[in-house]
Amino acid sequence: MNRLLRTAILGSLAVSAAAGLSACSKGGERPKADLAASKVTTIGVNAYLWRAALDTISFMPLVQTDSNGGVIVTDWYVNPNIPTERMKVTITILDQDLRADALRVAALREVNRGGQWVASPVEAATVQKLEDIILTRARDLRRAAIATD
Repeated sequence: MNRLLRTAILGSLAVSAAAGLSACSKGGERPKADLAASKVTTIGVNAYLWRAALDTISFMPLVQTDSNGGVIVTDWYVNPNIPTERMKVTITILDQDLRADALRVAALREVNRGGQWVASPVEAATVQKLEDIILTRARDLRRAAIATD
C-alpha cells in the first residue's frame, strides 16, 4: 500500500511538472521578462515601495531599516518651524507587489509641555497623506523603470 501511494504521488508530480514546463514554452522561445515587474527585486519586499518610502522620509533620522522584513523606523524628528512638536514614523511594506494594501504607515506624535514630551494624537489625514505620497512615488519609480527599458 505504501509503495503504491508513493508511486501515485511521484507519477502525479511528474505529470504536473511536465504540464508546467510545456505551458511555459511557446514554440521553443524563452519567455520575455518584464524588468520593471513588481516582483523583480533583490530584497524581500517591493523595491519600488521600499525606495519610495526611503525617499519620502529621507529628512528624518533612521533608527532601523530591514529590507528583507520591509520595516523602516525613524527616530524622533523635530520640525524646525514647530520646535514644540516631534514625530516618529514606522513604515511597513507587507508584500512584493506594488499595491496600496502592501503599505502600512504608523506615526507617533509628542508635544513639549513645560519641558516634558507628552503623547499627542496624530491626525488620520497625516498618516493617509504620507501613504499617498509613498504610493505615488513608487508608481513614478515603476513608470520610470519601464520607460528606460
